[in-house]
Amino acid sequence: MPARLGIIGGGVMGEALLSRLLALGHYEPRQVLTSDPSPERRHTLTEQYDIRVTDSNREVIESSQTILLAVKPQVFDRVANDFQGVRCEVSPLILSILAGVTLARLEAAIPGWPIVRVMPNTPATVGVGMTAISPGSRTLAEHSELAEHIFKAVGQVVRVPEALMDAVTGLSGSGPGYVAVVIEALADGGVAAGLPRAVANQLAVQTVLGTAQLLQQTGMHPAVLKDRVTSPGGTTIMGVACLEELGLRSALIEAVLAASKRSRELGAQAGGKN
Repeated sequence: MPARLGIIGGGVMGEALLSRLLALGHYEPRQVLTSDPSPERRHTLTEQYDIRVTDSNREVIESSQTILLAVKPQVFDRVANDFQGVRCEVSPLILSILAGVTLARLEAAIPGWPIVRVMPNTPATVGVGMTAISPGSRTLAEHSELAEHIFKAVGQVVRVPEALMDAVTGLSGSGPGYVAVVIEALADGGVAAGLPRAVANQLAVQTVLGTAQLLQQTGMHPAVLKDRVTSPGGTTIMGVACLEELGLRSALIEAVLAASKRSRELGAQAGGKN
């Protein structure tokens, strides 16, 4: 039976997208086919979502209208081999979330197929992700619209030139890790100041969440909010001064740059060029 959506790789991001698309009714379980080499993983996906599973990437490729490539970039060449010799009346749209693997590399390995390069992030697992997409040379407007429709199921979507995709990876793709470190550090600071761990964690998480929502809903520049909450000689300005002295701002900038560089390196390891 043909599948409307095929997923190659049943890991965290593949499952995140799958769960939201099913929950929102974009696809029915019987319309999805997922391949994964792990029998345990296939069993879990079947039990939890009632979808069809297989250990054959080729089966997904030959029977799907849209294919999500959700594997590690290091195994791209192996997966690309499964596309060789496949003949379709209408080539399926390929959505690739392989970090660092360029459209040029994807289109060279899978010639003639419409491909959209995609970079989501882990908040997609709870429907508040940030996804950037870059259409390939063979994608039509309808392909880009379908890609946006699919990834809006897990959050917001922006289109960017592919030249900026490594920067996207360094910022929003890797950003949840940086924010998690910041939240953990805030909670540790609360504990050091005498708060119980559970209370400190709750305060830190909600403070970061609330601040992000405030900025998003008002469109306020972060610097404006910072100025509004720093009264002369007050507590917040002293804390901000400490952060500046210890280099938090520079550390976060360097983290984004380092992750962007690593994204380029991963692409090179997979045979791509940025």
